[in-house]
Amino acid sequence: DPQPPPLPKKQLQRSESLPEPGSSHLCHGDPEPRAGSILYSIPPAQLQLGEGAPPRDRLFWAPKKPLTKSQSLGEPLVRSSPQKAPSASLKELTFGTADGELGQLLESPAGVCGVVLGCQEASLARLSAHMQEELVGPEERQQLLQAELAGKSWAELSVLDPQPCCQSGDAWYFRVGFTFKHSQLQFAAKVPKPCCSSLGVQSSLGTHCSIQCLLGHFTDRLPKELVLPGIPGKQSQSPSREESACPAPQPVLQVLLCAEVPQQTLADFVKGSHALHRTSPGHYERLGCLLLLQLCMGLEHLRVQNVAQGDLCPENLLLVQCPCPPRGQQGQKKLPGLSLPRLLISSFFKVQEKQRPCSSSQEQDWSQGLAAPSPPAAAELNVGRLIYQILHVDISLENILGFRSKRLPEIPLLSIYSAGLKRLATLLLHRDPHQRVSIEQARGILQVLLWGPRQELFARSRKSLGLLQSWLQVKRALLLLRFAENSAGARASPGLEEWLCCQYFQGVTEHTLYQVTQVLY
Repeated sequence: DPQPPPLPKKQLQRSESLPEPGSSHLCHGDPEPRAGSILYSIPPAQLQLGEGAPPRDRLFWAPKKPLTKSQSLGEPLVRSSPQKAPSASLKELTFGTADGELGQLLESPAGVCGVVLGCQEASLARLSAHMQEELVGPEERQQLLQAELAGKSWAELSVLDPQPCCQSGDAWYFRVGFTFKHSQLQFAAKVPKPCCSSLGVQSSLGTHCSIQCLLGHFTDRLPKELVLPGIPGKQSQSPSREESACPAPQPVLQVLLCAEVPQQTLADFVKGSHALHRTSPGHYERLGCLLLLQLCMGLEHLRVQNVAQGDLCPENLLLVQCPCPPRGQQGQKKLPGLSLPRLLISSFFKVQEKQRPCSSSQEQDWSQGLAAPSPPAAAELNVGRLIYQILHVDISLENILGFRSKRLPEIPLLSIYSAGLKRLATLLLHRDPHQRVSIEQARGILQVLLWGPRQELFARSRKSLGLLQSWLQVKRALLLLRFAENSAGARASPGLEEWLCCQYFQGVTEHTLYQVTQVLY
């Protein structure tokens, strides 16, 4: 029989050819990619530079990786974990990075998006670390000061003012000077009141912007020129002739050297701000939000270390002037009392493993929590009371328990922050302990009140993770642009409010925003 004609050579279709370098190859039957699809965007969890980013089970196409023998054509390449993302290289990218290295990251639209968003988060992390160092000082410098001040007493210090610069509920503070490396430094000498020392706990705390920094301590007789208000025999500035001939010995007291010199307590600030609250309610209540945010951040830091604030009341919260003014107020007419101070927690105690159990009556437990400030579980209640006190609304225990309808006092709506603060106070002071928001949730609510997203974002579009993700990406870009424009127009460093804002946008996710806005709005 004649042989059959030869078969024609098979022609490979374009869709069946090997993927070219830098191109994404679709699975057979997959629809064409659309704008905003997974091929053109990377979930932000894959771009987070810090630890603790929640893993995602979504697949994406690798920009450039050769196929192995065990992989068939058209099979998507799965990233094993967020840590395998090129986050390390993104941290090192600068404007001077070689184009060859950039080209490897820019071969696909997903690569462009990933590089831009990743560089923004890395830049925010660097800016936040730099601002924190400006506010609290380098950690190495603090360690050198602690070593230099070890064993020092009043003899090596110079008293700059015999009168206390601040008096809190548990201590007096004096401004003192110390010569360190040919420069004169100012510290605060903290003299605890009787039975109010927390040296053992405070010496073990790590560095935090809202926690009083301890540099050293000693026990010695007070210098003769120091005046301790409230101590018998120390009020008189002009002693009699007999007292001059036989002066009474000065008491021997424990002294703590602190890095920050407080100006006043939160109680002093609230007492002197009634007029400011009336004339500039928006500015004042924003200051209140920022002070409460600092407090919540400090309480979170203490809770991780199993430590609690000793007596969480306005008299024991210190305010310290920041080294540089807020950038938003530079070049503008400064209103009195509008500069944001640092808030410091200054008294502590170690949390015992066995806590006071909740009573069978919610009413009794709520009353005991408000009346006794020491249990750590009462931190939420005390922060809720502080909101009322900052807003100049009477929140005494007798006032609360006097309401037969069991309703909290009304907070007047004077600014865009009033309704949110009222909502937060209600959630913190809820009679059912299981219905109260935690300190961590309170911190998130305050951040949303300060920097959004506000409720009008959801007026035209239904709230979704995608909308919140896009909002976050745009706000991060705009925040970096603001920093760049301000640095070109002014030489002063960013202030405390800018650092708090940077902290927020550096770590928040769309999932957190969804939960917080659900509770707040």
